[in-house]
Order: sequence, then structure tokens, then C-alpha cells
Amino acid sequence: MSHNCRYCDTPLSLSFADLGATPLANSYLENTDAAKKAERSFPLHVMVCRRCRLTQTTETVPADAIFDHDYAYLSSYSASWVAHAKRYAAAMTGQFGLGPDSLVAEIASNDGYLLQHFVGANVPVLGIEPAGHAAELAEKRGVPTRVEFFGIDAAAALRAQGVQADLIAANNVLAHVPDIRDFAGGFPVLLAPEGVVTFEFPHLLNLIRYVQFDTIYHEHYSYLSLLFVEQLLASAGLRVFDVEELPTHGGSLRVFACHNDASHPLQPGVAKVRGNEAAHGLDTDLAYTSFGARIETVRTGFLDFCAKAESQGKKVAGYGAAAKGNTFLNFCGAGLQTLIMVADANPEKQDKLLPGTHIPVVSPDRLMAERPDYVVILPWNLRDEVSGQLDGIRDWGGRFVTAIPDLDVF
Repeated sequence: MSHNCRYCDTPLSLSFADLGATPLANSYLENTDAAKKAERSFPLHVMVCRRCRLTQTTETVPADAIFDHDYAYLSSYSASWVAHAKRYAAAMTGQFGLGPDSLVAEIASNDGYLLQHFVGANVPVLGIEPAGHAAELAEKRGVPTRVEFFGIDAAAALRAQGVQADLIAANNVLAHVPDIRDFAGGFPVLLAPEGVVTFEFPHLLNLIRYVQFDTIYHEHYSYLSLLFVEQLLASAGLRVFDVEELPTHGGSLRVFACHNDASHPLQPGVAKVRGNEAAHGLDTDLAYTSFGARIETVRTGFLDFCAKAESQGKKVAGYGAAAKGNTFLNFCGAGLQTLIMVADANPEKQDKLLPGTHIPVVSPDRLMAERPDYVVILPWNLRDEVSGQLDGIRDWGGRFVTAIPDLDVF
């Protein structure tokens, strides 16, 4: 079956990673036979457009099948992510002089994890969030939230009501939209003349360098470089004037953009990241062609470790019922013979089953009571946070494991 680029409609011919057919990464199951029987899988294959270099999934699972009212991901359950949002709010308020007469909007505002910090600083806010449950939680935090998908029509409706934002935050959402051109087109409509929009997204360059294939899942329609994002925003009438490199999500970019005729001067961070991407050949085929072999090496290393642990009678559990963990475990063909359980602090995931592998999700207390010999930290980007929270496993000789970019037992 042939596929065309989501952005420029060029036929896709360059394969990046083929992870087989997997369920949706955040579709946790009730522990019933009916739920297991009804579970659906979709091909998870990523290809690269040779024209615009957008790296993208070939299958477009409808967004409303993913981000429904009960969508399970809630940002506030990661303490480190909430702290990151608090730092962002403080930095943007200072840098752009935000105050009681300003408006900060966030696209995909989730449960209010970020906008709450602006509310606390007496800066008016507006959240736009398609998942109704997350929006309800945001409202309880004092964050006004509209439940809808963002794009040109949604932005135009807000603009018609006199809404214009001095700052728009779009954290880890640009990769989550199937119609990326319509999504980007909404920002200049909603943005005030001297306003700023910031986009944060995991950097494709780090995905390649550190074999972060588990960040591939159906919710992530796109895998983004500055090379592509500058093209996308330029086509919408926005100019990138600064880029910051962040440690979040295994290495992210924060891209600052404004209207073409706004006064924000070009900053050195733009040239730096452009140069890094060019040095690693992101504008060539070569950067993408060896990735499939590298992810096979990661899978083999992890399964060999698990087989050895089983042969020694060791118990292996997991921590973090995260989407990336579900991609990783499904690609590895893992199941109860691999991990006896996965603990997660989010009570809305507890007592459910992981999609595909059907490994039970339990509370951290249940994991500690089980006294496993090894705990695999599936969200490896939170290894320091998780290993600190679960340091008590060392009392019985337990050790932590991460599998990406290579196996590390510590």
C-alpha cells in the first residue's frame, strides 16, 4: 500500500522504523475477557518524506479515537514535568512582560498542569484541550478550558470573540495532530501582533542518536526536526526567531515563533540547531536508513536479559505504565513471562492491563510488597525521578534497569 506525506503529499518511499501492528499506546484495558477480545491493533510504521523530511507514521488513526473523553494521560502525575512547566511560566512571564492585561493560551492544556502557574501569577489564561476528563480537572484548578481540537476554524471562532493571545504554549502536541498544516495555520489567527508562540517537541535528532524508538506510537503522527518545523511555520506565516535545547523527553526543542513582521530579533540558538541537524545529515537519506537494525539490537539485548533473569529464578517488574513503555514491550513481544507487573502512580491506570501485552498495572505499594529483583524503568527519561522514589528496593538487593539506548543495570 502506498502512502503520501501528510504535509506536502509527496509519495513516501524511505522507511525509518517498522514496529509491526500494535494497539494504541494509551488504550489501557479493563481486566476482562471481553476487553481483551475487543482490543484492536494498527500498523506502526514510520517513513520519511524525501522532499520536506517530515518523519511520520503511515497510518492515520482518527484523533478522536485516541484523545477521547477518558484519555488516560494526565500531565500532573509527573512531578518533574509539573516543575518544568512552573519554570517555563516564570521564564516567559519575565521575558515577555506578561501580567494581568495579558492572555496566555495553551493548546492541548491537559489537566491544567502548566496554566495553573500563570493563574497563580495573576496572568489570565485559556486552555484548549480535546480530552473532556482532563479539561474537567483543569477547570477545578481554576484554568478556563475549551474542549475542542485546535486548528484554523477553532482559532477563527476565538478571534471572532475578540480573543488574541500574547503567548501561546504548545507543548508536546505538534507531533500529535494528523492534519499538521491546518493545526499550524491556527496559531497566526489566534496570536496577537507582537505575540509569541512556543512549541516543545522531542527532537528527531535525539530519537535517532539514542535509539529512542519507543517514543514512536500512533498518537505521535510526526517526529520533528527544526528543518521541517521551520518549513511548516513559514507556510503558516510564522517566523522562528529562537530555539532552546531542553533535556525533557530524552532531548527536546523549544521553538519560539512570531508573525513575520513582528519585532522579535533572530537569536543564535536557531543557527546552532540548524548546524547540528545538518552535521548529522537530517537533510539526507543516510541519517534514517540504519535505524531499523539498531532497534533490533536493543530488543535482543532486553530479551536476553529477561531470559537470563528467568533462568536464575529472578523476578522482574516494571515501573511506569507510559506510552513509550507500551511501544517497547509490544515490539519486544513481552508479556507476563517477561514482567510480572508494572507499577504506576496514576490511580486511573491501576488495576487495568497494558495494551497488547496485558501485563497488570498496580500501585507502587503493590510493587514494593512483591519485592522484585529488578525493576525496569520504562519511561527511561524519568530514571532519576523513579529510582529516587523507589530507592527502597535496594533494601533487599533489588536493582533498576533501563533498556534504551542500551541495557543498563544499576
